[in-house]
Parts: sequence; structure tokens; C-alpha cells
Amino acid sequence: MQEQLEKLKSLCELFKANIKQYKSLNYDEANTRTDFIDKFFELLDWDVRNIQGFAENYREVVREDKVVIQGKPKAPDYSFRIGGMRKFFLEAKKPSVNIKEDTEPAFQVRRYGYTAKLSLCILTDFEEFSVYDTRIKPSQNDKASVGRIFYCTYEEYEKNFDFIYNTFSKTAILKGSFDRYVTDNTNKKGTSDVDKEFLSLIESWREALAKNIAIRNKELDVYSLNMAVQIVIDRIIFLRIAEDRNMENYGNLLDSIKGENIYQVINNNFLKANDKYNSGLFKPENWISNLKIDDKILQNIIKYLYYPDSPYEFSVLPIEILGNIYEQFLGKTIRLTSSHQAKVEEKEEVRKAGGVYYTPQYIVDYIVKNTIGELLNNLNLYEHPKFTIVDPACGSGSFLVGAYSYLLNEYLKAYTDTKRVKKCLKNGLIYQVSENTYRLSIEVKQTILLNHIFGVDIDHQAVEVTKLSLLLKLMEDENTESADLLFKHSDLKILPDLSYNIKCGNSLIGSEFYEDKNLSLFGKEEMRKINVFDWEKEFPEIFKDGGFDVIIGNPPWVSAWTETSQIREFITLKYLYLKGHWDTYLAFLVRGLQFINKNGIQSFILPSSVLTEKYASHFRKYLLDSKKLKQIDLYGTTRVFDKVSRKVVILFIDNSKDDNTLTIIENDNGILKIKKSELNLFLLNSNYIFNIYLDKQIILLKAKIEEISLKLGNYFYINYGAQVSSKEKGKFSQDYLLSNIKKGNAKRCLKGNSVKRFQILYNGLYLDYQKDIMYGPRSESFFESKKIIINKITDSDYNLQAVFDDEKFYCDQRLICLVKYAYLEGDSLYKEFKDYEIINTECDEKYFLGIINSKVLSWYFKNFIATKNLQGNYSDVLPMMVRGLPIFSINLKKQKLKHDKMVALVDQMLITQEEFHSATTESDKNLFQKKCDLLDKQIDKLVYELYGLTEEEIKVVEEG
Repeated sequence: MQEQLEKLKSLCELFKANIKQYKSLNYDEANTRTDFIDKFFELLDWDVRNIQGFAENYREVVREDKVVIQGKPKAPDYSFRIGGMRKFFLEAKKPSVNIKEDTEPAFQVRRYGYTAKLSLCILTDFEEFSVYDTRIKPSQNDKASVGRIFYCTYEEYEKNFDFIYNTFSKTAILKGSFDRYVTDNTNKKGTSDVDKEFLSLIESWREALAKNIAIRNKELDVYSLNMAVQIVIDRIIFLRIAEDRNMENYGNLLDSIKGENIYQVINNNFLKANDKYNSGLFKPENWISNLKIDDKILQNIIKYLYYPDSPYEFSVLPIEILGNIYEQFLGKTIRLTSSHQAKVEEKEEVRKAGGVYYTPQYIVDYIVKNTIGELLNNLNLYEHPKFTIVDPACGSGSFLVGAYSYLLNEYLKAYTDTKRVKKCLKNGLIYQVSENTYRLSIEVKQTILLNHIFGVDIDHQAVEVTKLSLLLKLMEDENTESADLLFKHSDLKILPDLSYNIKCGNSLIGSEFYEDKNLSLFGKEEMRKINVFDWEKEFPEIFKDGGFDVIIGNPPWVSAWTETSQIREFITLKYLYLKGHWDTYLAFLVRGLQFINKNGIQSFILPSSVLTEKYASHFRKYLLDSKKLKQIDLYGTTRVFDKVSRKVVILFIDNSKDDNTLTIIENDNGILKIKKSELNLFLLNSNYIFNIYLDKQIILLKAKIEEISLKLGNYFYINYGAQVSSKEKGKFSQDYLLSNIKKGNAKRCLKGNSVKRFQILYNGLYLDYQKDIMYGPRSESFFESKKIIINKITDSDYNLQAVFDDEKFYCDQRLICLVKYAYLEGDSLYKEFKDYEIINTECDEKYFLGIINSKVLSWYFKNFIATKNLQGNYSDVLPMMVRGLPIFSINLKKQKLKHDKMVALVDQMLITQEEFHSATTESDKNLFQKKCDLLDKQIDKLVYELYGLTEEEIKVVEEG
């Protein structure tokens, strides 16, 4: 770094020696950039001039030629990138500009950074250097100091060089210093999210348009009202973005609101756009053209899209961010009241799902790279290969935009290969914009989109948004000059019609749904909601070739029980592997298997329950038997979706795969652990649970234990204690029936914290046992029989906590009671559960207690039962889990000595625990604790003998 510092000193000395010349009005910005700013950032390790000759998409620094339209700059001067991803913008000025005080340059650079969702951006004329936190929403009334987090002059560069280098150099960014600096300065006052702000803006448009259109167009039904509002917003956003990308004259929309009858003027713009772009987005429809919208509504919308009123710079707005905004936007809908007034409310399916969850871009990019990237490994893009990609629940189009963006980059690399670049230029596949910088022709970009990208969604508005997002991605980097050049001798329009590629329909339900049904029972609204879709009919050419090559996406994570019983039953019968209370994502997984071709790849991001839940067991069995599952990515503690604590996984299913290997990648906040496993090992698990943390030795040990065991649910009726809350008079009161005072039908009652391993710590509570007001009561025989009680949570080492009770304690819902079926004969509880064969055993409860509290059972519980309920350093314990614990099936005639030995050891342990708890001196406590430890070892040793564990297997348990 010393060498760079010396060069910087020389640069500063040169500036100081000629400062009068540089601060004169004759010394312009272009010279400032060349003479000083470029050299300054080269000292920070950046390849400003692209000396390495990287392709356009991967060059480190993008330098824009200054384009000014009506006095307004159209793009930031520099974009600094790592791997093609923007890290920060730099806006350059000439030294005569007062960086410290002038509000205009500050507002400009903040708008760029804020819209592009960048955390920091730089404003400099070399004489002055300012860093702005561009997460703070800019306003034209802000002083230049608002959002500024660092400022110095060239005379202070030397003393501040450590900070500048360690934050903004390429080396610092690669080492994470830039991101750490951003993180350390997060949540500062005034920071806001451009996604949320822009979402709030277009939601206000929707509300204003909906109310106005509903009042002024009484003939519209609710469906048409939603469509009208969506179409108007989409068209305005498209044309405004087209202006900032120089495809339209800047200010066209702004000019249209200066007179009267504004919607008619704007609609003329829509008609011209249809002639120019030839896209379904502007397709003329009389009912849209004839809408009545008040001038004031449109003025308020369009005025706020322009400088200086708007904080947004649409030339740098990433399409991916727009997709995120629209995904949230589509979570609400407009409904009409009886008086034809419009109300905006959350969609029912969104409310049931708990909100809208947009897939983060890094997840999209990862899935795209590992599916489409794999596909392209065996293809030569120069030969125009045929392949198709589909998202069957495309939403706002995030996965399809990601796929399209990836293909654009890959095609550009193929066409600019040194062996082919001249031929591709000659054939018009690419064109050159500067030295070593090429772009795909718009014809090629259209062909890529039309040939490869497909999507389906049940929501018509989502389909239109997907089309809009793809069209904006296609138009990226284009401008009036390039369009004029490309279409001078061609009838080809700028944008393609995507109606064949992106379609509206229910991916899970075809027209056969209506077979044998009385169609008179299905009105327009019902049919719209079901929205049947016949894949083979809608995509006949693709299915002639055997189906799609790649299926990607994030299907809905909602329970099938949110659907009507008619729809749910149809889907359950139509698709294999759907059992029990399945979630919708599972139906999409199964559906995908039906329309992917024989060598295709399918990848979805899903809740981790797909690896563990019983309802997905048949699907897991298929994956194991077919050997098609290639890779599982598990995001353990990484929170992928904001405000969603559910763990997520990504599955990669490869139809061309036919081997037993499985790659497992754990992503723990960016730290990757990669291992290989054998698929057939999971066949040994009950319900084929994918516990990816287990190795072959552990799974084989599990199988051995289960082979010589019966389930605890065979011997005991197992359920929670009484719900000690009350719903009296419609009110719910926690612990309403518990008290330290005997009253009513008082019963001594234990709470969750009363039970430890081999210990009852009675805390003097009484339960007023009143069946008529209790919520979820149990029978008296359930509590007053001899029983085992298990705490609803494990201890901090995931050990089960169980104790024996023969003192007729009642228990609350935080405890689980195990009562022998023999005590309950004739009780209504006796036959409550039919999943287990009832065995009226003569074994003592203390025999079972010793095994439950042993290391073997806690090891089994943690590794095979509690995997989806781990909560930090403990686990929830549920009755259904306890019922499934494997208990050695002892033969009392042949092994009575071992049975009696276990009972004796447990008796000693129960007594010793009481002695430990009542001991008054530290010395006595230590003595009894040592005795407890010795008894624990003896119990564990006996359990190892019962299950026939070898020394090696004992080591597995002890270490696990």
C-alpha cells in the first residue's frame, strides 16, 4: 500500500501546483476523469480501463459517456463491480463545482445509488471526496450534507488513505471490508428500502386509480377493474423506464399531463408504443382505450416519476428489484362494494400463507447456474441448440428473469469468442459499442427469449408482470441510436409478443377436472378461480420433444387444505405420492416430474419439511428408488426469507442421473460444508426421512435398534396433560385453573418445570379440575394411574427428561403422560389411537423409564425424531414423537433378571435424586451427584447390553 500512497502524493502535488487552471470553467469533467479520477481509482487496484480485456458483463469498472437530456444526466459516470455485480457508483464533477455545499450533485448521486439499491456511493471532483449512504431516501430539498458519511479534500487524502483503501479498493471489497463497513453502519436514522418505498408509491397509485375508475366506469366488474388498473400502471412504468433508457424521448409522459383529457392523450402514447414495440403490453382493446380517468389522478402519478420530484433514477433501476416490488404488489387485490366503490385488501391465499415472500436474488442465481449452467455444459450456443426452461408458478417472474439474464451473458460469451467474434459481427448477431465491448443484437435477444423462456401462473396479473419484467430485461442496454441502427433495414419490432411463452392457468389442474361434472354449477368466478390449464395443448411443440429441459422456481408453500375439497381431492387422485395433509409445493414437485423430458433437471426452493414430513414420504421413496435426486442444499441457520424462520432446502432432481450418490451442501451463513452420501441409506429410515447429518454407520445402527424393538406407543397411551387455561365466557386465560391455594376440585398439579430426569420438583400448585370449563381435559384415570411423565422440552444436551409417578399427580399441557393401556381398559382413551397395536405388558414402568432416560434413547431421539424441531440447544418433545421411540422388546421369561436389574437401578436413582435435592450441604450434594452419575453409567451399560451394541456402536452413541 506504500507504493500506492507515494503515487497518490504525486497526483495531489500535481493538482495543487496547477489548481487555478483545474478550477477554471475551461477545465471540464472529462479531463478531470482522465487526469485524476481514473488514476486515483487505479491506485485502489481497479482496472478502470479494462486492460485485462474482460467481457462487458465482467469488466470491473463501467465508465459511461456523459449523456445529458434536457439538462439531466442519464447514467452515473462510473459503476464499480465485482463479478459483474455493482458495489458502488461514482459520480464525477469538474473541480469548479462545490462538492461540499452544492445540493444538485449530491441529490444526483444519491438518486442513482438509492434506486439501484446500493449502500454507498461516491461523489468527487478529485479536489473533494464525499461518501454517501444511499439507503437514505433522497429529496430535492435536502442539503448536500444529508446522507453524507465521509468528506475530505485532496489535501487530506494522505491521512485518510487507510480508510479509503480499506473500504473502496478492489482488494478491500474482495476481503469483505466494504460489506463489513456497510453492516456496521446499518440502521442509521433515515435509511429506507427502495423496494418498500416504491411499493408504497405504486400501491398508492393502485388505490387512487381503483377508486376513480370504479366511480367513473360503473359497467366494469371486479375482474376488469383489477385488470384495468394493472394495465395502466404497467404501461406507464414501462414507458417511463424506456425514457430513462433513451428508447423514448425524455419527458413524453410529462408533456401528456399538461392539458386536459389526459387519459386520451396518454392512450395515444400507448397506441404509438404498440406500433413501435409490437408487444401484447400495448395491445389495443376498446374497453381499455375508453376508460374514464380524472386528469388529477394521472397528473399526481406521472408528475412524481420525474426529476426533481422523484427520488428514483429509472436508468439504473434493476429489473430484479422491480420484480420484488411487483411480487409484493400482487399480494393485494381490489374488490368492489355493493355501491361499486373500490377497496384494496390482501388476497385470501396471501393471508393464509402469512404474506408474500420474494425469493432473494442470490438464491435465484444459484438455482439458475446449477440447472441451466449444467445444461449448457454439453451444448454449443453458437449452433443455436433447442432447449426450454419453465417456471410453473412464475409469480412476478424472478426466476425467469434470472434465467434470461444468465442466457444473455452465456450467448454473448459464445458469440464474442476470439474465433467467432468477426463472423458474429458480420452476421449481425452482435454489434460493437466500444473497444472490446460488444452487445447482442436485439434480434438475438428476442430469439433467446422466445426459444428458451416459458412460464405459467394462475394469477393473470402475475403473468402480465412477468411479461413486463422480461421485456424490460430485453430492453436493457438498448437506446434510440442502437434501435435505429438495428431496425433501419428490418421490419422486426423492438419487443416480441410473449403470449405463447408466458401463460395464465392452473399448473396443477387440466380440463379433465370438469369431466362428469355439472357445468351449470360453475359460474364465471368459479371457473376463473380454478383456471384449468392443459400443458400438452398449450405447449404442443415442447411436448413433441418430450417436455421441458429445465424446471425451476419457488412454488407455493401453502397447505392443500386452503383449497376447496373438490380441488384438493382431484389433485390428490391425479398425482402419485400425495398423502395425508400435503402442502401445495409437493404437488408442484410431482407435476414437474410429469412434464420434464428424459434428460431434464428440476430445482425448487422448498421448506425443509420436504425432507422430514410424513406426507412427503412417498415422494422421498420415489426419489430414492429412481436415484434421480442429485443434490440437496440445506440452509440451516441461514434465514433466506425475511421474517420467515422456516428452514429451507433446494432440491436438484436430474432425470439423466441413475446412480446412488447424493451431494449434500450445508450453507451456514455462507460457510459451506459439502459431503457425499448414498441414497439407499435413507431407505433404512422410517418414512424415508432425509436426515442428511447421518453417516452410514449411524443409519445402520438405527436399523439394528429398531429391528429388536417395539414402539413405546405399543405399550402406553401417550398424550399431553390437561390444558389448564380456560375459555370461560369466550375469554382465554393462561393457567386460569392453577393456584397455590386449594380450591374447588383441587388436585396436586405439576407444570413443565416440575419434571427433570428422574426428578419431580413439586412446586405446590393445585389444579381446580373442572371438566366443564377446561380446554382439552383428560380423564381422572389418566392422571391417577401409575405413569411416566416426560417434559415437553429436552434438557440443553437434547436428553429426554422423564420421571416415574405413583402419587397421582395431575399434569398441565407442558408435560406428556404415559399410562399403560392395562390401566385404561374400559376408558374411552383406550382405543383413541389406532396407529399402534396395543400390548398389555407386565413390564414395570421403571424398566421403560430407565431406557427412556438412557443415552441410547436420547441419541435416537435427537438424530431421527427431533431433527425438524431442534430449537437452538434444546428440542420440543411431542406425544407423536414419544410414541415412536424404540423400546427393546424384552422376553420376561428369558430375560427377567435384566428387567429386574433395570427396575432396581431406577429405584436407586429415584431415591438418590430425592436425596440430592433435599441435601443441605454442598458436600452432600456432590456426594449424591457422584452416585447419580455412577447409576447413570450402570443404566446406560445395561441398555447397551439389551440392544446388543458393540464397542464401536457404543462409541457412536457416546459421541453423538
